[in-house]
Amino acid sequence: MSKEDLKNKLTDIQFKVTQQDGTEPPFDNPLWDFFEEGLYVDIVSGEVLFSSKDKFESNCGWPSFTKPINEGSIIEKTDRSHFMVRTEVRSKEADSHLGHVFPDGPKPTGLRYCINSASLRFIPKDQVEEEGYGDYTKYI
Repeated sequence: MSKEDLKNKLTDIQFKVTQQDGTEPPFDNPLWDFFEEGLYVDIVSGEVLFSSKDKFESNCGWPSFTKPINEGSIIEKTDRSHFMVRTEVRSKEADSHLGHVFPDGPKPTGLRYCINSASLRFIPKDQVEEEGYGDYTKYI
């Protein structure tokens, strides 16, 4: 999709986050305290990224996960912006900026994938089949 097509498809915050490496406000986004069963997919491509099974309350104000469903769907890059060194997380298929991963998560991985709600679309467990993600029900 062209940037212009994406601008028309996405909301302003979704475009800013996924295409311009933005960050939405903590505690002021729809998924930070949302814990229903289902899948989280890339808002741009629909690529499956995370499961509700791996989501946890991190008190950071953004959705947090211990791991992606498929490590191959995530690209990690060094981010030196804002006078820090962090590990940025992007989706492989659409190259969407998702957020960052930190080494302060719970067991078993010890990781906290801190992800912007604006980069995700949630698919409830009871809609996974009809949305075409039936192969992923085993991950929920």
